[in-house]
Amino acid sequence: MKTTEPPQNSSEEQKGIYIVLPAYNEEKTIKDVMGELIDLGFNLIVVDDGSTDNTYHVSRNFFKDHPSQVSLYRHPINRGLGATLRTGIEAAVSNESDIIVTFDADGQHHSQDILPLCQPIIQGEADVVIGKRNFKEMPFRKKFGNVVMNIITLIFYGKDVDDSQSGLRAFNRKAAGLMELHSRDYGVSSEIIGEVRRKDLRMIEVPVTTIYTDYSLSKGTNTRVGLKILARLIRNVFK
Repeated sequence: MKTTEPPQNSSEEQKGIYIVLPAYNEEKTIKDVMGELIDLGFNLIVVDDGSTDNTYHVSRNFFKDHPSQVSLYRHPINRGLGATLRTGIEAAVSNESDIIVTFDADGQHHSQDILPLCQPIIQGEADVVIGKRNFKEMPFRKKFGNVVMNIITLIFYGKDVDDSQSGLRAFNRKAAGLMELHSRDYGVSSEIIGEVRRKDLRMIEVPVTTIYTDYSLSKGTNTRVGLKILARLIRNVFK
């Protein structure tokens, strides 16, 4: 459900950059995340994935105060990260986006990393850029799951990357339009890497800073999530 017309942006530096913000039960953090991105002049596409808390209402109130920079979508039921990213990326492609950035709503990303992340695309050096987290600084419970997913991505999608599960990514308009994503859950991160390989897109990784809090650590890929994704991929292979 779309609740606003395509946003416009007056900032020349940020013009054409659309931030896709997938959100599921993020009432604690989403207002601050949206505020920081708006203050930097970015266009936002917020996709509430059937949240059961006040995420949608917080986002809608924020949208009412910033209708020119925010587009708000809502899934009536929880469909998973993959479906949420598809909704957001498709919306960004349908707008006047030059670069599409995916950005988590749990407060783990630094908004100041967005422009450096986009630079290889702006300079024509890449079609897709992945924000590479520092695994040495990553808590073990997160590190192990992410290492497992890097291995799974290499085995099943044939591409070796340092941080396949990073939620901070940038796509040029061409690459975003070529993405054929089917995973409903966190497996979409590996699927994106597979699409880069299948579509022969140029991809590089750029170091980014991650903010680790108890809240952000409870989100995203961990060992349990990684093993569930592995089991699903193995079932698909035998099918």
